[in-house]
Amino acid sequence: MSQMPTITVTELVSALKEVVETTLPPVCVEAEISNCKRSAAGHYYLTLKDATSEISAVIWKGTAASLRFQPKDGLQVLAVGSLQVYVARGTCQFIINRLQPKGVGELELAFRQLKQKLQAEGLFDADRKRPLPRFPRRIALVTSPTSAAVRDMIQVMMRRWPALNVVIVPVPVQGEGAAERIAAALKIVHRIPGVDVVITGRGGGSLEDLWAFNEEVVARAIADCPIPVVSAVGHEVDVSIADLVADRRALTPSEAGELVVPSAQEIRHALRQRLTRMQRAVQHRIDRLRLRLERLEAHSVLRRPMSIVDNRRQHCDELAERAERAIRRRVEQLQQKLATVAASLEALSPLQVLTRGYSITMTEDGTPLTESSRVIVGQNLVTRLANGTIRSNVTSLESVTSSEWIVRVLNESTFPGFSYWDVRILADFDGHCWYTFPFQSCLRPYSATCS
Repeated sequence: MSQMPTITVTELVSALKEVVETTLPPVCVEAEISNCKRSAAGHYYLTLKDATSEISAVIWKGTAASLRFQPKDGLQVLAVGSLQVYVARGTCQFIINRLQPKGVGELELAFRQLKQKLQAEGLFDADRKRPLPRFPRRIALVTSPTSAAVRDMIQVMMRRWPALNVVIVPVPVQGEGAAERIAAALKIVHRIPGVDVVITGRGGGSLEDLWAFNEEVVARAIADCPIPVVSAVGHEVDVSIADLVADRRALTPSEAGELVVPSAQEIRHALRQRLTRMQRAVQHRIDRLRLRLERLEAHSVLRRPMSIVDNRRQHCDELAERAERAIRRRVEQLQQKLATVAASLEALSPLQVLTRGYSITMTEDGTPLTESSRVIVGQNLVTRLANGTIRSNVTSLESVTSSEWIVRVLNESTFPGFSYWDVRILADFDGHCWYTFPFQSCLRPYSATCS
């Protein structure tokens, strides 16, 4: 062992780095991405693996910026790069210089990923799309000023509406930086006075030629534009992200001109039709009113207008007579009812009892007396009769029950038709309901009193 050279760990790892990085040329690795993470600096750290092995890999920020799609876990890719040894840890990792998806094109995958992302944010929802103005005052074209597409749009719009005002905002529609220029133009186009609709697009081409309208920056600029935007990119089969985000999609640039501008010839034709319908409607109305006027002129009321007044006057007289009779009949009914009520009240009046020989004895202050115990000798009393009053002075008091008093009165008086048995019956009857039937009302034949 003493014959072997002794080296440090750094020298060993550095020798490994020299061997690996100089011996192995760049290769293309087919693998699946896993554990993919993006650092704050913009680098991607991931793992490339197959069924039996895996290796750490890195995509530096400069390479990541050129990618059209987002690396994600589970994506099958073809990674071009070389091995590199990290001396500080003694680990080996694969540095990716170019990355493309396997089985699908890079641009197609980027289109799918961006479409899925924006759709999840609601940028394609129909409820956020704004209607186009019926008669635009000024139209802004965000496109290349030298393309055939802009000439087609202007020709179509001028043919349909010759008085149209068009403003061209020149931008490149393909190549590096085109997407950023288009987005910048869409952000300031609303500052142009009078512009109330925007058309952005270009003619047909390959997917690479149309790719500027599939960039996220253009899609968000269209969504944020305060003016309605019409997207006219390529042909009918070319569907771009801009088409999905825009307020209206035109299949071709020429169709965009037809969508935003009405046809003056069609407007004139529609106005003529409406004018004809209005004239017919007015004439029909006039004919109906004339016929109605003729019928009114032939009516007897207009020929003899005072006949209505006479009829109404006669009707009023009849109503007055009917009302007078009804009032008179009602007054008679109320008078009869009043007389009946007065007679009933008269019959129930306490003063009416006095006319039958009764009297009311009261103290001087008007308090009625019902018991002898409430009177003292020498007290002055007032007796109310039917036709006057008697003032008296108490000289003596005697307590007698009502039954005894009736017997005494009957024994001291002569009443034909009454016997002692009659007196007992009257006394019993009186003792039960003396206050209901006065004494004099009981001085009747026996058969009538006790029936």
